[in-house]
Amino acid sequence: MEKRTTLKKTLKPHWVWAIALGSSIGWGAFVQPAAWMGTAGPLGAMIGFAIGGLLMMLIAVSYGFLIRSFPVSGGEFAYAFISLGRTHAFISGWFLTLGYICIVALNASALALMFKFVFPSVLENFYMYQIADWDVYGMEIIIATIALIIFGYLNIRGGGFTGSAQFIFCIIMVGGVSLLTTLVGINPSAGISNIAPLFPSDKTAIAAILSIVAIAPWAFVGFDNIPQAAEEFNFSSKKAFRLIILAILFATVLYCLMIFTTAMTQPWEGLVAAGHNWGTAEAIQNVLGTVGVVILVVALLMGIFTGLNGFIISTSRLLFAMSRAKFIPKSFSKLGKHETPYISIIFTVIVAMVAPWFGRQALTWVVDMSSVGVTIAYFYTCYTAFSLFKWNKNNGFNANKHVVSPGKKIFALLGMVASIAFLGLLLIPGSPAFLGVESRIALIVWVVLGILFYIMKYKDYRNLDKEEMNYLILGSKEIKVKKD
Repeated sequence: MEKRTTLKKTLKPHWVWAIALGSSIGWGAFVQPAAWMGTAGPLGAMIGFAIGGLLMMLIAVSYGFLIRSFPVSGGEFAYAFISLGRTHAFISGWFLTLGYICIVALNASALALMFKFVFPSVLENFYMYQIADWDVYGMEIIIATIALIIFGYLNIRGGGFTGSAQFIFCIIMVGGVSLLTTLVGINPSAGISNIAPLFPSDKTAIAAILSIVAIAPWAFVGFDNIPQAAEEFNFSSKKAFRLIILAILFATVLYCLMIFTTAMTQPWEGLVAAGHNWGTAEAIQNVLGTVGVVILVVALLMGIFTGLNGFIISTSRLLFAMSRAKFIPKSFSKLGKHETPYISIIFTVIVAMVAPWFGRQALTWVVDMSSVGVTIAYFYTCYTAFSLFKWNKNNGFNANKHVVSPGKKIFALLGMVASIAFLGLLLIPGSPAFLGVESRIALIVWVVLGILFYIMKYKDYRNLDKEEMNYLILGSKEIKVKKD
């Protein structure tokens, strides 16, 4: 049996919290509030995010247990293998890989959107072509490419370096949002009265709230970066659950604060009707002027940087874990002189570099579709935890594999139900968040590609016996859970 490659333990608890929070926030909290208010109204959007955060916390119970028992790279890929075997592990890993890389690319392209507002004369150079009504400029591609190269290089330098940078970025981001809310709140031209009406007039309150709840898998994706980095913890994996809950809580508060702050600046219906490229920036500028825009831009930059950094980490670790288990080529698990999976990092960056050439609108179709993959990964995690928790010591109880915990089994079941509900909102025609035609086509293409790749690699990992596969994925020949 060949020796299993492992990663260096360099990540401190507050760095891991920052990886989860920064990945969950990304660019959306600073760019999308006007769009979310147009969909659900200010109160509907905030309630939707609060409910979404609570549902993510239900799912986090399963994550906390599995990270403690199996602190290995791969996260949901490893969890699906534990409960359902190799084929389901591949399905989980395949969908997550796409979702993560798309979010890396989307965060890089968000830099161009920021430049389009702050420095339009700089961005709108080297016009190339138009895709889906989006003008693609060469400068936009250059900006995204430079950002990806920088963060790819930083990740190759090592987990400790990127972890400390992530924490600094997060602290600046949280401070920026808090300062914006305070300054808008005390400004005489703004006020809570601008938040009325609380919901849009063209839909019921419940439909408005559900339309936001449905995007929770996308909005909060990032807390699940913690299991991807679990192998690199330099602390007890028992702390993972607390770190996840704190990250989700902070993310929920930051989303709601940005919606609340934007809504207070002026009557929100007029802001939405104006159709600005960046409604939040327009609103902040009208109230706080250049100073407000500078604070917003700094917070947005930190959100983009944390999203880029966090998802490059998680994508490369997922590819590393799948390669170590022989699901993808061996080179992806090769470590460089800084003991990082540098080929996986380079691959992630190169694939993400392709995306800006297709325009931001085309990229959002794929990102919308990737919400399906993230939700599937959530389901696998909760199902695995559900299968390992037992009501009692009857019904095939195995002391090595199972834990008696009726309460946590109920939480895992609720997490499964929440995941299925999210999938339904995305895939059932007529639901408030039903995927558009383009996103459904992208989903079908990715599924077909996955089937073809699975067939091509089938013989490679089928030749491994169960003990060797357990060892490569989990670091042990047998599946054993850690007791409380």
